[in-house]
Formats: sequence, structure tokens, C-alpha cells
Amino acid sequence: MSTLHLFTTAVHAGEQPDPSTGDSVAPIHMATTFYLGSTEEGAALFAGEREGFVYNRWDHPNQRMIEAKAAALDGADDALATATGMAAISTALLSQLSAGDHVVATDQLYSGTQHIFTHEFPKLGIEATLVDGTDPQHFAQALKPHTKLIYLETPGNPTLKLNDLAAITALARGRNILTMLDNTFATPINQRAVQLGVDVVLYSATKYMAGHGQAMGGMIVGAQDFITRARLGALRYLGGVISPFNAWLIMLGMHTYPLRVLRQNETALALARWLEDHPAVEWVRYPGLESHPQYALARKQMRGFGGMIAFELRGGIAVGARMMDRVKLCTLAVSLGHTKTLICHSASTTHSTVSREERLASGISDGLVRLSVGLEDVDDLMMDLDQALSE
Repeated sequence: MSTLHLFTTAVHAGEQPDPSTGDSVAPIHMATTFYLGSTEEGAALFAGEREGFVYNRWDHPNQRMIEAKAAALDGADDALATATGMAAISTALLSQLSAGDHVVATDQLYSGTQHIFTHEFPKLGIEATLVDGTDPQHFAQALKPHTKLIYLETPGNPTLKLNDLAAITALARGRNILTMLDNTFATPINQRAVQLGVDVVLYSATKYMAGHGQAMGGMIVGAQDFITRARLGALRYLGGVISPFNAWLIMLGMHTYPLRVLRQNETALALARWLEDHPAVEWVRYPGLESHPQYALARKQMRGFGGMIAFELRGGIAVGARMMDRVKLCTLAVSLGHTKTLICHSASTTHSTVSREERLASGISDGLVRLSVGLEDVDDLMMDLDQALSE
């Protein structure tokens, strides 16, 4: 079959009707172990000489379905599903790095990733340098002879600062250095990272991919050799495997993945423009706003600007806390990509494990509010935020 368009890919890739049952929706395969056939066939499976399933920790049918769908959406060779987004990040990193290696990473990172670089890697003899990722030259200046990886996150969590993917990946290719990108905020619907030169693309599938706040998972997308190495190595032996039920729920969420993201793009842009004009708001960061310092780059490398907004209120953290206690439609909760609009205070929640000095240095102010726009009507969200800001 020729390459399918976006919406068709989201619905059909990785799935085939089961002629034995007639099920129109793929079933959940809950088995922990699988029939090997004969002794000879079992030996061939273990040797990797025959396709099939052996043990749930190695892989399973529901896992392979969402992997095929994710690879197709990103236009990549293959994908590897994991139990969580952090399992995807740690599996990918440990598939590339070992003692004595060096990584250069943007300092606009999800706090869990930053913790790995600053606290866990030193124990393993892996060196990490964090740089201001808004300037590609900062990566070039931080490279060392033993640099094996450049790690990116764009838009960054929660500041929505951008990395220039084309420039940074060109730099990395010239030095034979692998690039990884956490593309969770953007999604493949808004940012085709593989086409922009990124070697390995990471997602918290818990977020937009699943989309309904009901399942946890992660996804690694990339070239066949890297995915195979991660599948047979770090994932298999460290055990960050996705359950069949969570994989099945994520598969259902992926059917509406592009529809949800495009709707959230539209609502978020309208809401960001409204917030920017609100008298109670000090500043707004959203890649689709002309006021974003990297608006030109956003237009160059993104097809849509996402569902995440960062803003700060006049009066700072105290005013923000009162607002978040007064919202009625917006849900005070961490995470993102949900059908419901989620609101949180980054300094006290998602980045509470990062020191204040590190947080402020990376642009996460004490009063920064992070908004993950859901599927509600934009007028209702404006009304809710306006009443919460009325005092």
C-alpha cells in the first residue's frame, strides 16, 4: 500500500482485522508467555531467526501494534514502546551512552530528564553538560572529544523555548554524534523531527498519544538498528516494558491523535492571544504568538504550535495560587495532552525537584503557570480563566 495520509495512518497503521474472530477492534493479548511450537521453532525464536513472541517482557502483540503506528506517524523505520515516558528516555539514553561518554543537552528539560543528567549519570561515569538550547552555537562550544550524544527538547518544558533542529542536527552529523529529541510537547503532527534530521525521537505516550489520561506509556522512534539495540538490550534487561492493557488503551487514543492535536492547536492559539491582552497577565509564552522570541523558528520547523501555554500573572506567585484555586473548568493537575484542560504551577509541582537556582537559570520563574489546553470550547475556557482572575 502506498504511503497513507495522516488521519488514515493514525487509524489503520499497525492494525489488521482478525479473520478468526471478526473483531473490528484489535483484542488485548494478556498472556505473559507464548507458545513456542516445537523445540526447533522455540530455539529459532530465541536466536532471533524466526518472527514471533516469546515472553511479555520481551514484547507482545499489543506493543507491536502501537510501535508500527508510531513509526508510521513519524515516518521512521521502527519504534519501541515502553512503560512510561521516563522508561523511554532512560532506555534510549542507556542504549547510547556508557561510562566515559559525554552528552550535551539543552537546559530546557523535563525535570525527570534533568535529574538523570545531573544526579544519576555522575554515578555511572557519564558526563553531561547543559547549555542554553536557544543558540545552536552553545552546543558546538560544549562538545568534547568523547561527546556521544546531543539531547534536545523543543518546545521545552515548561518555558516553551525552542531548539533549532535543522542547525543542531547538521552540527551533530558533521561530528558523527547522535541526536535525540523529546518531542512530547510538539507531537509528530506538529513537528516531523525525523525529517528535520533527528536520529532518535522520544515521547511520553501518556500525554497526547494516549490523550485521555487513562494510560501510561513511552515511545522511542528511530532507525532500525538503534531500535533493535534498545529492544534487545536496555529495555529487555532493565524491564521498563509496557503492559498489554496500557498499549491497547494507547492504540485507541492514537486513532484520534491528529484530530485532538489539531483542535488543541487552534484553541491554544486563541487562548494565548486572549491571555496576552488580559490586564491581569504579565507575559505569555506560546510558539504561535508573534511575541515569542523564536516565532520565526517556530514557523519554520513546526506545522502547528501545540496545546501548551506558559504565562505569569501580575502580582506573581500569590496571585497565581489564588487563580488556580478559583478555576472551575480547568483542572488543577500535572501532566498534559489530556482531553481536559490542566493547569499547574511548575515551581511547586513538575519542577519542584530542581533547585531554585537551576530553575531560575533555565527561565522557570517562581510564578510561571503552565496550561495544557484540552478539548473544551475556547469561549468556556476564557470565561473560566476570566472569573478566576477577576479578583
